[in-house]
Amino acid sequence: MSFNAIGRKKPLYKVSPALTEYLRRHGRVASSPVAYSELLRYDGLMPHHGADGKATLWSTVLFRPADQAELYQRLVETYQLLIAGGKPIEHLQVAGVDLCPYGNSQPFRVKILNRLNDNHDYYYIKRTDASRVYGLELEHLLSPYRMNYLLNCETLLEEHIIGVPGDSFITDPTRYGGGMNAVRLCKEFVKFNERCFVRLLGDMRAYNFVVDVIHDLDQVQYRLRAIDLDQQSYEGRVRIYLPQFYKENLPYVRLAQEVIGPETALQYRNEERSLLRRRTTLAGDTLDDLLSVMAGDEIAPQEHVSQLGQELAAHHSDEGFTDCTSMGTLLARHVRACLSE
Repeated sequence: MSFNAIGRKKPLYKVSPALTEYLRRHGRVASSPVAYSELLRYDGLMPHHGADGKATLWSTVLFRPADQAELYQRLVETYQLLIAGGKPIEHLQVAGVDLCPYGNSQPFRVKILNRLNDNHDYYYIKRTDASRVYGLELEHLLSPYRMNYLLNCETLLEEHIIGVPGDSFITDPTRYGGGMNAVRLCKEFVKFNERCFVRLLGDMRAYNFVVDVIHDLDQVQYRLRAIDLDQQSYEGRVRIYLPQFYKENLPYVRLAQEVIGPETALQYRNEERSLLRRRTTLAGDTLDDLLSVMAGDEIAPQEHVSQLGQELAAHHSDEGFTDCTSMGTLLARHVRACLSE
């Protein structure tokens, strides 16, 4: 099933004062040495090619030589702020800056190199979008993973999420280490599908999540992680929040149909809901606080809110969803409904 109706360029929503205050209380607000707008003053772009020599969606950013040294030093300081709370880390330098002009947040990717051992890391500088901030925070609270990010006015800093893009991985899983463990991969896809639905994260096509391959004694484990969180509680159709319905994810769906049956898939789904109940309990007042802020925020057109309310009402057999007036109130009611089943 195709979802061509999904907007490729979702509008950016400003971070409200209430959300900013929530983030400040939880240590997510900091003064960054570099603002997103500064990076827009580049001198040129060059196509960026991957290790296979093929062009990617990224472009290498060229800065004026007179500005580059000072800017790169501040980019190193920004990395130190994100990774080490601002404490100096020796022997770091910027190895390159790339821009992806196709994403909603038009991110810059900064490559940081340790001169002592040639080890490198990445981080991202993006335009601030309330939808993505809610997505990051919900991922932090409701998934098995912790998210490291900071907000500075119109600038969003994010740590790199390690993994192989889902579309690349599924074409040849054995290429990325170890033998293929189809059952474990399918188990993770079912659990990932459930997490996305419960927290209403949309547009999880295969290129919007990564697969992390983990070697565990004599077998291979997998972890699926969302990397594009811009479509948090934005669209109006229920199925958009279920990765299983995207044509880009058909290889995962077909593999699951081959190696695990509906009864096993239901077992994995129930396991993930049990884990989600524990996470909501552990998040406690923090999650309630976030959903309260989200309830008063506008992060989607009203027609999307109305449509999703009607579809969730039908899905849960609960007409109370049609009385919800924001994506935040819909999400809060939806999470309670899912985790009480």
